[in-house]
Amino acid sequence: MSGFHRRDFLKRTAAASTTFSLFTIAGTRASGKVLGANETIRVGVAGINGRGQSHIDGFCKLPGVEVTYLIDPDSRLFEPRSGLVTSKGGNRPQCVQDIRQALDDKNLDAVSVATCNHWHSLITIWACQAGKDVYVEKPLSHNVFEGRQAVAAARKHGRVVQHGTQSRSSADDARDIAAVHSGKYGKLLVSKGYSSKPRWSINRRPNAAPPAELDFNLWLGPAPEQPYHENLVHYNWHWFWDTGNGEIGNQGVHQMDLARWAIRDATLPKQVWSLGGRFFVDDQGQTPNTQMAVFDYGDVQLVFEVRGLVEGKSSTPRKVTNEYYTDQGMISEGQFYPRNGGAAEPLRDVAFHVEPGGPFGNFIDAVRSRSSDKLNAEVLEGHYSSALCHLANISYRLGTQVPFNPRTRVLGDNAQVVATYDAIESNLRDGLGLKLGDLSYQLGRILKVDAAAEKFIGDDEANRLLTRDYRKPFVVPETI
Repeated sequence: MSGFHRRDFLKRTAAASTTFSLFTIAGTRASGKVLGANETIRVGVAGINGRGQSHIDGFCKLPGVEVTYLIDPDSRLFEPRSGLVTSKGGNRPQCVQDIRQALDDKNLDAVSVATCNHWHSLITIWACQAGKDVYVEKPLSHNVFEGRQAVAAARKHGRVVQHGTQSRSSADDARDIAAVHSGKYGKLLVSKGYSSKPRWSINRRPNAAPPAELDFNLWLGPAPEQPYHENLVHYNWHWFWDTGNGEIGNQGVHQMDLARWAIRDATLPKQVWSLGGRFFVDDQGQTPNTQMAVFDYGDVQLVFEVRGLVEGKSSTPRKVTNEYYTDQGMISEGQFYPRNGGAAEPLRDVAFHVEPGGPFGNFIDAVRSRSSDKLNAEVLEGHYSSALCHLANISYRLGTQVPFNPRTRVLGDNAQVVATYDAIESNLRDGLGLKLGDLSYQLGRILKVDAAAEKFIGDDEANRLLTRDYRKPFVVPETI
């Protein structure tokens, strides 16, 4: 950034920080009072480019809810998104670049976070400290440490925090999970998630001066200082380690959440390993577009598959779903497929419950009643499922390059693990036409996990990747 922009930012940050320190948490309207059905709940949406538009739409549709703030470092978005609020909700929102300005408003009840991943936990923590309830998009965190701190902030300040894994509000998914838990279809052996959808090459963008309307220093927030380029703002930040978590932490966290949900009382695994690579595209992206991960929960294995489907190039079909393998067959999308090859049958006589209203309506209902136990996707569930994505990525990042060679691969004897690896090879070879003999992949480190401590056992290098160095003043605190 130019010196002018940096000085201007620091002045505004200092002013905002002064007011931020004066938050009266116990005195806000959102501090714990049960709100009546006719009282208006005022929501601020942070991050208004992509998914944020769905947040605006979702909250504007709900009776007794107003979107009163739009928050984004890119002021180019303010006019079109304000028009969206006015057309759907009837009011004109206030627009600010710095989240702390909105949090200082005692009339704001809740914050809905649809920013880049690296801001999710910090905004959640700040909002809880300011006495606001939070709807936070997936993944809850950019790393394991800050996800746990977001949970701690929600608990300490008594806030309602809903995680954006919307499948928790789906009756169809809840039915599948209930069928697995019921035991009527056998004992669960493997819980598998797929996140294979068409993506594109992001090419390479040169470093440049950020647009005048974008406060890039504020956009970076907790991430390391670095030059601006157009692959960061607005979507392709997903594919950079400083700001995103790759496909497994993007679309994948939804299916990861379902896969973990199916394993009764699962938190973190005993062990994790991952492999993959960024194939076919020669671009600026850092995260793998092809990845598999295996999580050891003892009697049950959680297996995850990301096949890189390059838009316009891959002949492999899209697959975003979950499958639950038992000793009697497989459950998926409302059907049971017997192990003996008999005809598929619909799931029957399975009792389940989902709170009504969809993810946004369920959140508002919990805000009114102060009943976090009624949330379909409470923050702790979001923490564990997001953490699984981070554990897989840590294994991958600490891996070494090995050739595609059937004589040297070590996958064990789990049929679904072997099938996952074979599917990845098939996509690269048959779907994309690559010659595997000319390629290598990243074989991740096998990491043992102390689930209670949320640490790796005997691996300091891996443990360092559970957190990050934060830029002041955008620091996730060690103590909540």
